[in-house]
Amino acid sequence: MPFYLKERIEDIKARHIVRRYYGKKLPRAEKIAMTWMAIMAFWLIVSGTLSWQNLAVGGSISLIISSFMYENLTDDLRYEGSFIKKVLTLAFIQIPQYAFIMIFQLLESNFRVAKHALFLGINPGIVRLETDLRSATGTTLLANSITLTPGTLTLDVAKKLDKTYLYVHWIDVKTLNMKKAGDEIKGDVERWLGKIFW
Repeated sequence: MPFYLKERIEDIKARHIVRRYYGKKLPRAEKIAMTWMAIMAFWLIVSGTLSWQNLAVGGSISLIISSFMYENLTDDLRYEGSFIKKVLTLAFIQIPQYAFIMIFQLLESNFRVAKHALFLGINPGIVRLETDLRSATGTTLLANSITLTPGTLTLDVAKKLDKTYLYVHWIDVKTLNMKKAGDEIKGDVERWLGKIFW
């Protein structure tokens, strides 16, 4: 068998294994429960009160909304472990770590952009980055995280076969190598989003 056909067959097998692994979805009840918890937490933060009337109204409205909208928040979550372990890990480890990394990157990027503004040392350009995230939610959060950090702006997301590419405008292009540029721009954000979304 010619080498290029063998390579193509191996690529198709790998893609099939990835689709089977990532194709596992959370059960419907877990999706509704996680969506209810997220909406209820948001309700409590916005309302700012813990009275029983507020909890009853917020809980019932959150349950109605989550029974219709559960696919929007939870469809792209990784399927692994028990429900309670997943909720606790998500609420107390993964989301706070992602927030901490984003705050650190925002501060670092602000200092870099201020340096470029003061010394006029910019080299703008558009670079293409490859991401390992396959879900729409994970890719969207990564693109928005890149856009939030000063000096970078995500222009486009392109999905081709089993690869996802981000086109990013970078204020100071240091390299055109996709891997090195990705490490510089994405930092640890992609790795932490990969623990939450497939």
